This record gives sequence, C-alpha cells and structure tokens, in this order.
Amino acid sequence: MNLALTARQFLRSTHNGILSTFSSQFTGYPFGSVTPFILDEHAQPVILISSIAEHTKNILANPKVSLLVFEGNDDLQASSRLTLMGEAVKIESIETSTDYQNLYLRYLRYFPQSASYFATHDFYFYRITITHARFIEGFGKMGWIEGHALVGSELASAPSLLSTQESSIIKHMNADHSKSMTAYCQHYHGVTAINAEMLGIDVEGFDVRTTLSDNSTKTLRFTFDQPISDAQSARVALVAMSKLDMNKTSS
Repeated sequence: MNLALTARQFLRSTHNGILSTFSSQFTGYPFGSVTPFILDEHAQPVILISSIAEHTKNILANPKVSLLVFEGNDDLQASSRLTLMGEAVKIESIETSTDYQNLYLRYLRYFPQSASYFATHDFYFYRITITHARFIEGFGKMGWIEGHALVGSELASAPSLLSTQESSIIKHMNADHSKSMTAYCQHYHGVTAINAEMLGIDVEGFDVRTTLSDNSTKTLRFTFDQPISDAQSARVALVAMSKLDMNKTSS
C-alpha cells in the first residue's frame, strides 16, 4: 500500500486534531487549539469554529493553517500521526444549500453536542484545502505527500451521488440493520458492542459509533474492499460484508 493511501485511511479514522494558525495578536508566533473535524466528499477536513474564537481571527488574517491528527495511544512518539497543511476557507450556507445541509447533518452525527452552538453563537464551517501533508506511519515509514496525491484522483474529480444519499443510507442502516452492524464490529474489529450506530459513509468505507457493556463509546472505521459511488453499490458492499461474517460464524 502506498504512503498516500495509508495516510488517507489513517485520516479517515480520526476526528480530532490540533489546529495551528498564525497569531494575529502576536505576529510571527503560531497558535494551537484543539479542533474536532469531519471530512467532506473530497476528504478535505471541515471544522466548525466561532467567529469570536482566536483561531478564527487568525484565519481571517492569514488562511494558511496546519492540522495535526494522531492516535490516542500512550506512546505518542511511536504512534502514527499526520500533519496537514493548507488554507482554511469559510463555507457559506447559501452556497449549494443542499450540499450545505448534507454537511450540517453529517457534522451533527459525529458531534451531536454541537447542535446548540448554532443557536447560541456565530459558528461557521471552514474547509481546509490540503496542499501538503507529512505522514509518519512508524519508525522508518514517513514522508511528504502532495495534497492532490493524498486525496487521490478518484476523490479529486466530481463528487459521487453518495454525499447526497448519505443521510438516507444511514437512516436505513440504523433502523433496519443494527444487528448487522454489531456483527461487523465483532467480525472486523473484535469488539463486542451492545449497540452500533452508523455515523457516516463515504466512497472508501464507513464509521460506526459503538456502545460497549460498560456504557463507554468507541468509533470504529470500516474500509471497503473496493470504492463505492452510490446507494446501490453501498448496498452491495455492505451485503458482502455480512456474508463474510455469516460464513465465519457457520464455519
């Protein structure tokens, strides 16, 4: 597997990072802040930030930012980490309103506690267009990746139907196939979940939030063997995963 693909799969498995901006108050100094994020259909990070936040003021003065994402292991030096460099641009709610609504719903699925932000503060979405990335997979496995290589040609082209169908796919899976998703958790991750809820689905896989027996939660990433493009190809991929699980159970 090439470094760019490995880095993108790692990025898809993470949803929190450290955003670094150029300080507008203290010229020349970087400013870091913890920032949750989701990815759009082109695997570009989207963050939700307040207009009164320090990092937002910095972005308005200089949109060049970096976003560090990493695994939450005890030994951070030995864990994979990815530094994304790019420019943050505000996403206007009036731009392609359907796409904005889909993005809004996706963000709320991953971060439901953010619903109140829209009612109490001036929060806006910003998209970080990746220009360069530095990925450290492990000892001796590291390198620089151009933004277009990290995204991949299949994602840099026109978006698939999947982004517009995502909400309906998730609604169907959570309503009618919750048992299949708990089975996925056991078969593919060895995790025994008492509840499993799909959060998002993209061309390369999907994310599931699980509830464990101690009532703790954990988000798991599942990767498809082949990219999908719409609800029909998603159905085919998900059914194939269920058959693999049933074959293992019956063997």
